[in-house]
Amino acid sequence: MHELGIGLIGTGFMGRAHALAFRHVSAVFELPMRLHLAALADADCQRAEHCAAAWGFERAHGDWQQLIANPKVHLVAITTPNHLHFPMAMAALAAGKAVYCEKPLAVSVEQAEQMQQAAKAAGVVTRVGYNYQHNPMIVRARELIEVGELGQLLSFQGEFSEDFMADSASPWSWRCDPQHAGGALADLGSHLLAMARYLMGPVSAVCADTQTVHRQRPASNGSQEQRPIAVDDQAHALLRFANGARGTFSSSWLKHGYKNHLSFEISGTRGTLAFDQERLNELRLYRAGEAGFQRLLAGPDLPGYAAFSPAPGHQLGYNELKTLEVHELLMAVAGQGLGGTDFQEAWEVERLATAIRLAALEQRWVSLP
Repeated sequence: MHELGIGLIGTGFMGRAHALAFRHVSAVFELPMRLHLAALADADCQRAEHCAAAWGFERAHGDWQQLIANPKVHLVAITTPNHLHFPMAMAALAAGKAVYCEKPLAVSVEQAEQMQQAAKAAGVVTRVGYNYQHNPMIVRARELIEVGELGQLLSFQGEFSEDFMADSASPWSWRCDPQHAGGALADLGSHLLAMARYLMGPVSAVCADTQTVHRQRPASNGSQEQRPIAVDDQAHALLRFANGARGTFSSSWLKHGYKNHLSFEISGTRGTLAFDQERLNELRLYRAGEAGFQRLLAGPDLPGYAAFSPAPGHQLGYNELKTLEVHELLMAVAGQGLGGTDFQEAWEVERLATAIRLAALEQRWVSLP
């Protein structure tokens, strides 16, 4: 493959993050193909034209179906609201194109299952935007676990909290519509569930509780009209892992003071490992018998880090993680992928989230076969 045509759908925060990653990846990595930013689509035609010109895409479309039909597009990146993931991905798969979709994969486990089955049938590369797992420090954490640094795994304590919906006067958005999204559990918690599976392995059973704290919000900024809210503001769960470990999970978009608090502590018979995405360039490791936690800093000895900086402690950021994710995606398209969250794994995450919702609804333990 000498040239890979990229088609990007969506121009919001995630659309810009994808565009930056596709622009940067060739500058920091040797790729087995040349990238061609072939097309960009947005429902707002003027915005599509503006962003295509600003971000370096050859063509703008006001209709995402035109982008998928564009013969110059070989890989479709989807950064739209959640309810559009299913029709867009299914159309791209039917056209035989690779798909890079933001998380969560779909708004229901049934949709997610159809998407992973369609991906298998199409035989194309798929990836889902769980970019935090591409942090070199998370890769290091998994390596430490796999070589037995923590001993037998005993517990996982995970939390993903932010505060962007903490104010009850924050207006209604598509994230508040259960037909379009899935609350804090889907928006934030799906990242944490994917992380738990990546580090700890499959979850065998869950017990959970979810809560909608602000049951109505203004229809728009400053509006007196109130719209009802039917999605969760916070979710908490107990986890039983297939390896025998136990865990806790929480996600909230109401927690004042937290901006990107994806954190976990993993404890075993020989030590404890801790991480917080707000300090994404470090791990804290405690080995039994030592005086205290050791602070492990990111550096060029970690795969991926050296592509951006030859010196330790100089820090990677959010957009570098997205570039690392895109690099893995492109290597997979070239038949050299080393790993990543494909539609199959993203479906497993959706199954887990669905089990948590069911456990909360029925107030019981739910097993995952």
